[in-house]
Amino acid sequence: MNVFTTPGQGRASSGIAEWSVGEAAQYIRVPGPNDDKYRHGVLGIATGSTAFPGAAVLGVDAAHATGVGMVRFIGEKSVELQVLHRRPETVTGEGQVHAWLLGSGTGWAVPGTQSAVVNRALVSGLPLVLDAGALPLADLATGLTILTPHHQECARLMACDPREVDEDPLGSAARLADQFTAIVVLKGHVTFIVSPEHDGNRSSRQVSAPTTWLATAGTGDVLAGIMGALVATHATQTTLDRGTLAGLAATAVFVHGAAALRAGSGGPFGASDIARHLGSVIAGILENRGA
Repeated sequence: MNVFTTPGQGRASSGIAEWSVGEAAQYIRVPGPNDDKYRHGVLGIATGSTAFPGAAVLGVDAAHATGVGMVRFIGEKSVELQVLHRRPETVTGEGQVHAWLLGSGTGWAVPGTQSAVVNRALVSGLPLVLDAGALPLADLATGLTILTPHHQECARLMACDPREVDEDPLGSAARLADQFTAIVVLKGHVTFIVSPEHDGNRSSRQVSAPTTWLATAGTGDVLAGIMGALVATHATQTTLDRGTLAGLAATAVFVHGAAALRAGSGGPFGASDIARHLGSVIAGILENRGA
C-alpha cells in the first residue's frame, strides 16, 4: 500500500492541483544539531473542555508525534490531568510560545478558564490555528491565521445554508478566506486549502483523503494538532507569510491522511490510532525531498 498516493492525484475535477508528497517534504522542518526545545518551536494549545476532554488529548498527542520542541497546554484542571497522563512531557501554564492552536473541543466561542488566555493569544500577533469553538473569534486575530471548518461550520460562519457549501466548497472556502483574511482549510473527503485574494492572486490547493474511514469523531482534533506543530516549528526560523502558511496547512492535511491510511491498513481505525503512525509517515515523506 502506497500511503503517498491519493485518489485523483494530479489535477482534479475542481481544476486545482493535488498537494504532492514532494511539496509536503519541503514544509517539514527537521531539527538541526544546534536546535533545542525552544529553537525547534513551542506550540501553545488552549483546547478541550470538561464536556470534550478528548479533543485536547488528541491534539496534544498529535502535536508531539509530528515533531515540535515543546507543547505548552492551558486548559481546565481535569483536562490538563488527562493530557499529562497521555503525554507527561507536556508543559502546562503560560510562558513562551511561537504559535497557538485554539478551540478544539470547546463550545462556539471559548468559555471558562481558557477565555483570558485565548483573548491574549488572539491579539499576540503570533500565528494561529483556529478550530471548532475558536472559529467565530477569527475577526479578533491579529496574526496570520488558519481556519479549519467543516462544511457546517463554514456555513455558520458565512450565515448561509449548508447546502451552498456542499454545492460549491471551493467557492465557499474562497469567500470565507476573504471574509477573515485567513487561510481556510475546508475539511471534507476532498479538503480545500485556500488563501485570501491579494493583488489579484489567490492560492488554492486540495488534498483528497486516501480513505473514507477518516469520517469519524476526533480526526479533526488530530489534524489541528499536526497543523499547529508544523506552524510552530517554522515560526522560529523565519517570518511567515500567507503562502508559507498555506503550504504548512496543506502539508498537515496530507500527513494526516497518510497516517490515517496506515493506521487502518485500508480498514477502520479510531482517531487516537493516527498519532502513533505520524513519525514513520513523516520519515517516508522526507525521503521524497526533491521528488
